[in-house]
Amino acid sequence: MRVLSARVSASRSCYLTLKRTTLLTLLAPLLLTAKPSRAAFPGKNGKIAFVSYRDGNYEIYVMDADGSRQSNVSNNEASDFKPAWSPDGKKIAFVSDRDGDLEIYVMNANGSGQRRLTFEKGQDIGPSWSPDGLKIAFRSDRDGNREIYAMNADGSKQTNLTNYSEANDIRPAWSPDGEKIAYQSIHNDSRGIYVMNTDGTERTSLASGRSSMPAWAPDGKKIVYMKDSDGNPEIYVMDADGTNSQRLTDNDATDLNPAWSPDGEKILFHSNYHNMSNLEIYAMNASDGTGLTRLTNDPEIDSYPDWQPLTDNPNQPKLARYNEYKLEIRLDPRCIKITPCQ
Repeated sequence: MRVLSARVSASRSCYLTLKRTTLLTLLAPLLLTAKPSRAAFPGKNGKIAFVSYRDGNYEIYVMDADGSRQSNVSNNEASDFKPAWSPDGKKIAFVSDRDGDLEIYVMNANGSGQRRLTFEKGQDIGPSWSPDGLKIAFRSDRDGNREIYAMNADGSKQTNLTNYSEANDIRPAWSPDGEKIAYQSIHNDSRGIYVMNTDGTERTSLASGRSSMPAWAPDGKKIVYMKDSDGNPEIYVMDADGTNSQRLTDNDATDLNPAWSPDGEKILFHSNYHNMSNLEIYAMNASDGTGLTRLTNDPEIDSYPDWQPLTDNPNQPKLARYNEYKLEIRLDPRCIKITPCQ
């Protein structure tokens, strides 16, 4: 039996010292019924994470938004690639083969605290954070074909969401409101973009014609993607319901892996625009594809960019730091009957 100490003062306040479990019990009905709010938009642009082969193996690098101050943060002899910033900009999920298989790892923004999240046989790649930072979606072939999985951000409770043996489902992208996951599905010779609820239900086709690599705009209204229906991969953008597709790049190069800036103004991608035998990181205006800017210029491959959000995310839960809390309750003395303890 818990004992709560109470003191009624002349200021008409009652001070209760509660253990954490007691407070969570009191607040549980509110936490269960409250819906998460949409992430703040527009966000503030931070650093850009990307993959580089300049050290003789694939490593995760970060650079300023203008391409300056490029530095290696993964620093591992294995291949590390496909970085994905957490919604609070403090962590990077990525893929590595350092332990044999391709697995999902996470590290702090400066490269410290590298930790493995998946341990299944097969390939686990393509991490995508939920907007509240509590879950990570990814692609796995542990069941024989490629499926979309989701897990807690600590690697626990890994769940198959697509579970469809007839197709290969890859490249998940979590919507900013946390309610949908876009992904690429491959069935026979067909390749297209679909969207589903976060539990895998209500799958809907958004784009066909060899469309892939979806990424949600920060406000959730549009999806950028790659399409190579004419044999040349280009970057397109469409409304979140699949309508109003617009082509953003139009060149002879291979343009792949688009990613939005947190403020929604720019789109990153990698391309061999200036050198057909080498990939570099580029940025362009999200509205119409103008303002093409080259951000990396290295003899080796630079690819898979992702932009760090700097704004606080209201979906991100605040972690408790103390085991006890002081709860102040304002009381009306006209409605209180004080009975001495027996």
